[in-house]
Amino acid sequence: MIKLDGMLMIGAAGTNAGKTQLACALLRKFGKGHDIVAIKVTTIKEKDGQCPRGGEGCGVCSSLQEDFCITQETDKNSEKDTGRLLAAGASRVFWLRVRTEHLHQAAIALLHTVGLDAVSICESNSLRHVIEPGLFLMAGHPDLRVWKDSARRVKAWADRIVTAQGGTFDLDVDRIKLVEGKWQLREKATAIVMAGGRSQRMGADKSMLPINGRPLVERICQQLRNGFEQVLVSADQVEKFAFLGLEVVPDKVPGQGPLMGIASALAASDNELNFVVACDIPNVKLRSVRRMLSQAAGGDADIVIPVSRDGKHEPLFAVYRKNALAAMNKALSSGSRKISDVFSLCKVQYIELEEDLINLNTAAEYERFRKEMDNARM
Repeated sequence: MIKLDGMLMIGAAGTNAGKTQLACALLRKFGKGHDIVAIKVTTIKEKDGQCPRGGEGCGVCSSLQEDFCITQETDKNSEKDTGRLLAAGASRVFWLRVRTEHLHQAAIALLHTVGLDAVSICESNSLRHVIEPGLFLMAGHPDLRVWKDSARRVKAWADRIVTAQGGTFDLDVDRIKLVEGKWQLREKATAIVMAGGRSQRMGADKSMLPINGRPLVERICQQLRNGFEQVLVSADQVEKFAFLGLEVVPDKVPGQGPLMGIASALAASDNELNFVVACDIPNVKLRSVRRMLSQAAGGDADIVIPVSRDGKHEPLFAVYRKNALAAMNKALSSGSRKISDVFSLCKVQYIELEEDLINLNTAAEYERFRKEMDNARM
């Protein structure tokens, strides 16, 4: 899998889903201040001229003689999608036609043509199988009942499903950011970093352990700043964490464990949706977080908790609705201290993690991770 933080990919749930319309809206927003390349990908499954989309076809598939072909659009007055992309503000526009079995080879050739460091907006479902973009949106419309096969196969990777209707989207494009050549989506949610633990197994304050010259808690907060509307730090030592430039929320009643920390931070949160993460998880997989946020926003769960492959619950890498606060306060007032004590008082949804979390609980785990980070810089 090729990782490209500078690519924003837009897939489509079906025909006329609005992906080009969304791409053009983003180009109009970002194209004036940035050099953005637009890409349209058409995958071809058959060599016998049969149209993979049904019907007699338009000749695009049957005219392809090679394994793949990359062409550049130069006419911004063209009525083709590529012309619309150029007119909307793309600096260059490329069209990749490729036979499905040669997708990886074509992707490499495309990147050499566009430039490995290029900032791009790409329309494709199938390219998601070989490229992990900085942001992957999927466009659809409210009347669509059945997703096409290529869309179903990549739906689980989508950072956001965007519904288009009447020329508008249910996604505020102002929440999409382009920071230092990387695409990001700022969630209407709060991230809460739990930094008040005693670090008994580590034998030292986890939050301040240096990773590449920065305290671990700073590393985590930096990963969250551009992805959330608000970031809070849950800790009793307010002055200790003032260097982060974030609001530090002390426990209302000290010494009662992480449940009190979560409850205190939820009370201070400006948002209904809240992502809680322990300060010993050095790599925050935002795609997994967005999946949990989407589940919480679209369902009736008060808490969305991932489960690792070995069946372990991860309550300190989970999403909590603010309305779970009443259940937490009830549990705390009854003398409960465990986060799991709240589960029976709330609607909880469990989802499987696609990959296991890295937790730095011991000195050996920290040293191993620190060395990996140092080697990555070399």
